[in-house]
Amino acid sequence: MPSPYREIFAAPGSRSFSAAGFLGRMPLSMMGIGIVTMVSQLTGRYGLAGALSATLAISAAVLGPQISRLVDRHGQRRVLRPATLVCVVAVAGLLLSAQQRWPDWTLFVFAAAVGCVPSVGSMVRARWAAIHSGSRELHTAYSFESVVDEVCFIFGPILSIGLSTAWFPEAGPLLAAVFLAVGVLWLTAQRSTEPVPHPREHHQGGSALRSPGLQVLVVTFVAMGTIFGTVDVVTVAFADEQGHKAAASLVLSVYALGSCLAGVVFGLLRLKGEPARRWLLGVCAMAVSMIPLQLVGSLPFLAVALFVAGLSIAPTMVTTMALVEQHVPRAKLTEGMTWTSTGLAVGVALGSSAAGWVVDGAGAAAGYVVCVVAGALSAAVAFLGYRRLRTPAPQRPGAPVPQARGGSDAHGEEDRNEEQHEQHDDRDKGRVA
Repeated sequence: MPSPYREIFAAPGSRSFSAAGFLGRMPLSMMGIGIVTMVSQLTGRYGLAGALSATLAISAAVLGPQISRLVDRHGQRRVLRPATLVCVVAVAGLLLSAQQRWPDWTLFVFAAAVGCVPSVGSMVRARWAAIHSGSRELHTAYSFESVVDEVCFIFGPILSIGLSTAWFPEAGPLLAAVFLAVGVLWLTAQRSTEPVPHPREHHQGGSALRSPGLQVLVVTFVAMGTIFGTVDVVTVAFADEQGHKAAASLVLSVYALGSCLAGVVFGLLRLKGEPARRWLLGVCAMAVSMIPLQLVGSLPFLAVALFVAGLSIAPTMVTTMALVEQHVPRAKLTEGMTWTSTGLAVGVALGSSAAGWVVDGAGAAAGYVVCVVAGALSAAVAFLGYRRLRTPAPQRPGAPVPQARGGSDAHGEEDRNEEQHEQHDDRDKGRVA
């Protein structure tokens, strides 16, 4: 392992919580496609399968930030375990209702409840921020987590679809639920690296989404998610037109592989300058990389074009996390990170729907036009919001850096003790007055 990555894993407990986070994130790429595969196999109704997948995405987009807000206030262990229990029970109900042919409305009820799945990736990144806050190692840690995300998206869909078709229809969502339960239990069992929750008084001002900088990031991520959703749908349709539908999974894996390799290299760099400028360049690079897709005529050329397009994904995602840390109060960091994931999920749902409509009306090749439009929108939002991102939001006075439980930062502990003594003195003076 290159030296910068060895340095981040020198922190006690870092290997364990990162491994637990990998397992807990597998449902991100397995659950939606697993539900589509299961329902289409059991009922043959692709419309119902797509509607259930969209219900899950919308529910996760609504509930995810609320769960993360509770985590910031009460801690990961107290919130993630009940949320995961609800999600696992909902998955069991969904599998049972599909297998027993219960009324369609029961499927939608359980799919909506599955949406309370916690954003495990945000929880892991919050732990890295608690350990390496303010240091250059945090950039490498975020890069590593982006690589882990891409690995999940490379193998998750293949595993989910493969099991559901080779074993039994419910196998994909079932395994995704198992991964979630094991990953969250393992992660929350590690108390020493869990960020210390912030009391209610540090959460004044409402949601983290009130930050102007975070608003720019989330809206841009909606457009970026539209690119991802469109690429998935149109690539499958294009491969089907070419007579090699099964090759679509390999082509999409190449897309994720480009991002994965770029993330590894990006984590080794010691970059200077404004993160906002790097982020703007990354978004523009993603937009420009969509243009060659309009010229594809074969699957090999498509694979090469998607590999090149994937090179800009991970660096942009890593820089986004750094910007979230700058523009969101420390007491709301987990919620802020989850909002970016929410924007991405909403965009994926929009892209999938728009791409399907275009493919049905004009063919697969025309579907990549949606990618160009979404890329142009993301670049436009990035340019318009660049000023907001250049000025970090002032951190709320008295809000401590999110230290890990049982951390070894003695100076930080002394500073916190001094702040507590000053607060006590202020209260005493107020009583005397």
